[in-house]
Amino acid sequence: MNSPSGADESVAGGPAAIGGVHWRADIASLIFPLPEHNAICAVHRGAFRTLLGAVPTPDACLGYFARFQDAFRSAATTKILHKRIPVGTNLHLTSRDIARKLLEADQIECGERP
Repeated sequence: MNSPSGADESVAGGPAAIGGVHWRADIASLIFPLPEHNAICAVHRGAFRTLLGAVPTPDACLGYFARFQDAFRSAATTKILHKRIPVGTNLHLTSRDIARKLLEADQIECGERP
């Protein structure tokens, strides 16, 4: 994704951010690739506000994603399957999508079944 305005640039190092994860200021969202779906996934700043419990900065959003990347990717996969999103179609996640996976991971870690 190249943008002449530079809107695709990452707060953490330009458009070549690690793993393609970056912040898009023009849509106030974190973007991460879903190569197995040939698409990208966006998570809006508002979702991070709910997850973090504070007004998020782009760096805080990138850090949260890095910490819980598995939950984000699992939430995207679940949404693709449940909504039958065609290959190549971009999608977005809500705080609820992500929170469900974070709770499942916490339950599994504590020995409970999701």
